Amino acid sequence: MKSRIAEAVKLRYSPVAIVFADEKPEEALQFKEGRRGCVISMLNAAAKGRTAVFDRNTYGCIGGGAGLGFGNTYTRFPGGIEYFLSTGNKEFFESEEGKELAKKRPLFVHGEAYKKTPELAKTFIDALPYYDVPTKYVIFKPLEKLLPTEKPEVVVFLATPDQISALVVLANYGRPGGDNVIVPWSAGCHSICIIPLNEAKSDAPKAVIGLTDVSARKYLEKDILSFSVPYKMFLEMEDNVEESFLTREEWQNIRERN
Repeated sequence: MKSRIAEAVKLRYSPVAIVFADEKPEEALQFKEGRRGCVISMLNAAAKGRTAVFDRNTYGCIGGGAGLGFGNTYTRFPGGIEYFLSTGNKEFFESEEGKELAKKRPLFVHGEAYKKTPELAKTFIDALPYYDVPTKYVIFKPLEKLLPTEKPEVVVFLATPDQISALVVLANYGRPGGDNVIVPWSAGCHSICIIPLNEAKSDAPKAVIGLTDVSARKYLEKDILSFSVPYKMFLEMEDNVEESFLTREEWQNIRERN
């Protein structure tokens, strides 16, 4: 499937389709069971032409499990995810289990300081739109490699500030008001998968700007953010390309500098 949006905004990389399936694509990238990895590294690979696959044993990290829709995997986070996101859990890391973990992941001891207190972090964790994927696999693949039999759940654009601007305008083009795009604070994998999946439940879903996660930024070029849309919103935006500002001189001048 080719995207009129991708051509009109002159994307650097392919849009990525997120697909649910029970069959594993051949030659797909996949984390080894029990090995840590970041979902966003796989997103980056898919945008550059590869196909990546995840299942309930190979989602890379506990946050990736939640972000991809394999349930609330945070319940298994050692020492409590609310402490990791905030101040750390010194009491836990004085235990034998904690000391062993600290040798491998010293950051766990002091926390990431993304939330001021564990209590504030817990409000965030409790409010996440957890999802239970109905299939064995979650697949990332370039949109143009989508098979005729495949229907994506979400389409993710990796875009520069100029392109994000265009996508925001296009998302609002055929809708009332100007609030049809959200920028929630979240992990990178939340912003590309479970949050757009939750938006898909709405009659008027919103697009999600993401990858503002500081921990995920190292897997991306410095001028790239994500713009994720539920599939039905993607189709709506695709239909609006040719009659919208994207064919006008104002945008064409900006497009040429990308």
